[in-house]
Amino acid sequence: MATEGHHPARAAIVLGGSGGIGGAVAQRLAADGTAVAVHYAGSREKAERVVESITAAGGTAFAAPGDVADPAEMARLFDLTEERFGGIDVVVNTAGIMLLSPLAEMDIDDFDRMHRVNVRGTFAVSQLAARRLRPGGALINFSTSVTRLQQPSYAAYAATKGAVEAMTLILARELRGRDVTVNAVAPGPTATPLFLAGKSEQLVEQIASAAPLERLGTPDDIAEAVAFLAGPGGRWVNGQVLFSNGGIA
Repeated sequence: MATEGHHPARAAIVLGGSGGIGGAVAQRLAADGTAVAVHYAGSREKAERVVESITAAGGTAFAAPGDVADPAEMARLFDLTEERFGGIDVVVNTAGIMLLSPLAEMDIDDFDRMHRVNVRGTFAVSQLAARRLRPGGALINFSTSVTRLQQPSYAAYAATKGAVEAMTLILARELRGRDVTVNAVAPGPTATPLFLAGKSEQLVEQIASAAPLERLGTPDDIAEAVAFLAGPGGRWVNGQVLFSNGGIA
């Protein structure tokens, strides 16, 4: 555990760290010895539970709030992380919202809300990461396998994630010479409370059977993909979208 005056060898910010996937990512990175800033937007208690889990296992973490789409609030989060840990090596942006509706019926305000968090938020976080990640660092954004599936009612959500992929792939090329990788992870259906809410057991089984492996993903499955991209084994993977979905698409 990092002590006053002694900084950890490697430090990460996990945006959306209070969520099912974000929490698993924070804990997985911490298991590799990375100190973690666990970001949350509204779920302070959940973020604190993630921090407690990390520290109980001997890791180093703290929780901090912020609006991912507000550059000033994100800059404060980056500042705080640098003050605590001495620098930033990994930024993982799992923060996002999903509002579903057929395109012809979607409320434009709902589209704007999703765009603000998923696109503007990814842009603001990526901009700070591009400026502040140390050499050997990694930025990992989050897309979705829905970009390949063309499922009805997902048009607006998939559009925001298509934008995330475009930004991610171009930024990887813009950071030439910096020794910083930029990739995206695109999960398939993952058994988080958010995903399972409101779905019948029959529907969940139907979705799970769509993948050749015939199960839903778990937050830990997704966290392993992130840990690979963030760690030494992923240094030659750059400017890619890694589909972690059991073969569903």
